[in-house]
Amino acid sequence: MSCESRGHYWRCLMRAFLAGVSISIGGCVYLATDVKWVGAVLFSVGLLTVVAFRLDLYTGKAGYIVENPPSFLKDIAVIIAGNFVGCLLVGLMMPYPVAIDCVDTKLSYEWYTTIFKGVMCGILMFIAVDFFKQRQSFLAIFFCVPVFILAGFEHSIADMFYFCSARMFTPEALVFIALVLLGNAIGCMLIPFCRKYMYDPQPE
Repeated sequence: MSCESRGHYWRCLMRAFLAGVSISIGGCVYLATDVKWVGAVLFSVGLLTVVAFRLDLYTGKAGYIVENPPSFLKDIAVIIAGNFVGCLLVGLMMPYPVAIDCVDTKLSYEWYTTIFKGVMCGILMFIAVDFFKQRQSFLAIFFCVPVFILAGFEHSIADMFYFCSARMFTPEALVFIALVLLGNAIGCMLIPFCRKYMYDPQPE
């Protein structure tokens, strides 16, 4: 690997780490808030920070896999690792007892339900991020983030934080996160994949 490549992945890892921390901050306020809808709205600070500072969040990048060369998958792997380290740090420092009940509920899902909940969250995350990229507006974030939380959809990076906060490092937890990662990727890529084919070609 060249020095240039190492530098690229190191910068990517730093951005991903900070993105994991940012989402974990949103997770902290959600777990600490008794009023569910208030916590769901305040969770938006996580994604708002990610897009404002151009950090690398898995659910913010997965939608663009279809528009990038296969080498972009290396970036995705680095991003997942960095996101996890950020979540691990905050989760270990902020152990919420309520996180235990939260993850116990998640582990009760059937595998296909877990994937589907991840898909639905991925769709919303792509909408929020792409809206910001196109219009430089945070508006979609303040709709999409509370919607995915209140609807019970699954965000893989937020779930990493919840499991870390609950100190639940088990094979079942790993499988759950893997299923949500898969679901998020499918959901994030759905709109960008379909929009290649669902509109009539523009006249020259």
